[in-house]
Amino acid sequence: MTTEITRKYVLALDQGTTSSRAIILNHDGTVVASAQKPFEQLFPRPGWVEHDPSEIWYTQSSVAAEAVAKADLTGLDIACIGITNQRETTIVWDRETSLPIYNAIVWQDHRTAAYCEQLKQAGKTETIRKKTGLIPDAYFSATKIKWILDNVEGARERAAKGKLCFGTVDSWLVWKFTRGRVHVTDASNASRTMLFNIHTLEWDKELLALFDIPESMLPEVRDSSEIYCDTATTLFSTKIPISGIAGDQQAALFGQLCTEPGMVKTTYGTGCFMMTNTGDKPVVSKNNLLTTVAWRIAGRATYALEGSVFVGGAVVQWLRDALHVVGSSAETEKLAVSVPDNGGVYFVPALTGLGAPYWDQYARGTIVGITRGTTAAHLARAALEGVAYEVYDIMGAMAGDVGVLSKEMRVDGGAVANDFLMQFQADICRGEVLRPVVLESTAMGAAFLAGLAVGYWRNIADLQKIWKLDRAFGPSIPEEKAEKLLHDWHRAVKRSEGWVEES
Repeated sequence: MTTEITRKYVLALDQGTTSSRAIILNHDGTVVASAQKPFEQLFPRPGWVEHDPSEIWYTQSSVAAEAVAKADLTGLDIACIGITNQRETTIVWDRETSLPIYNAIVWQDHRTAAYCEQLKQAGKTETIRKKTGLIPDAYFSATKIKWILDNVEGARERAAKGKLCFGTVDSWLVWKFTRGRVHVTDASNASRTMLFNIHTLEWDKELLALFDIPESMLPEVRDSSEIYCDTATTLFSTKIPISGIAGDQQAALFGQLCTEPGMVKTTYGTGCFMMTNTGDKPVVSKNNLLTTVAWRIAGRATYALEGSVFVGGAVVQWLRDALHVVGSSAETEKLAVSVPDNGGVYFVPALTGLGAPYWDQYARGTIVGITRGTTAAHLARAALEGVAYEVYDIMGAMAGDVGVLSKEMRVDGGAVANDFLMQFQADICRGEVLRPVVLESTAMGAAFLAGLAVGYWRNIADLQKIWKLDRAFGPSIPEEKAEKLLHDWHRAVKRSEGWVEES
């Protein structure tokens, strides 16, 4: 299909952990309009994190309409829609009524941590890793689906009769945009469920049996760039093809045009996520990283290695909202540069456990080195440095798995506007940190995938012309100083590990 020439824009929907966003881009990759709405974070018990699926839909559909109105456009001007989403977050709904049977269980939720430990003790780790590239962890969707089926009255019986649907957030949005006519996901999102065999590119029957999940609940797995359906809601004045889907981190990798093996991007959002393109073969990590599908185009999968920091920008939110150390996120940079160093303070932001390469769900946030001379500025600086250290640890693990990484790291996400953080990241990683002009890499990736499917852009070469550099950060401190900082950081990490004792 070739796009009608009158349709001059692409609409990217970026459904994130704390807000829903919509961005309209033109053929040059320029953002012509955007809209964003936050939604409520629900914490029913310690370690539990939920969202209202209806609020996800309401906020996402409303910002889509708002962005189109802001740009003074109609649906007739939109060539296609690309969707990118918070991954692993799990929604189960009734196939007939389209009503969720429980709140969305968010990727950050740890209610199934004990069950994951049981899986490890039962010797299931290698089976899961070999098939899915993942490790048994509460992070992924499979144990969340099982929990809903086990704990919502009547859910197992309804699922056995084919009356329930499971979806990550992309599937839920497509279902709502098509009024329940289309139940699909793409390979990148499927690869984050712990139910998808990344080698056969199919749902794995052995894993479905292990978690006691009926296959009838699962969406059809499609390419990341293809026409899935047209919209069927009254939100737009005309039907618009939905033609691109990717999980947020894979979308950011594509949006940063890391299309060659060895290229690296890191997204600094609520968490921090580093990915490297490993080409057409999945690389099994020896350093506790995840092997994942980056995208699938024309039936061919591209793979990636990923390391996840659970708390990235969220540590700044915590300083602002819980401790009131700063009044806004931007103040952390001013505080950080107001002192010459961290004053010996190290902040391990393991507020929801440690992700890669540690994978310690019993670790907790730790601040060490506090003295009478410690100030709010030292605390803010230590928090930002802690994020950079965590990214460094992932990069080291990644280099150990693939051998040679690019000396450049492309970055995106809200926190990359913080020049101190980016400079410190370059100092610690001893390489170049490249910040693009357009920081909306996640939305750009969804737009690129959607646009390629309808012929809005012809090929990757077309897209390469769009990516432009804003600033490159290189190392500015002696290597010996960086090594000393890292030495003390790793001492602090040791003190945070395994803090929560199993009851």
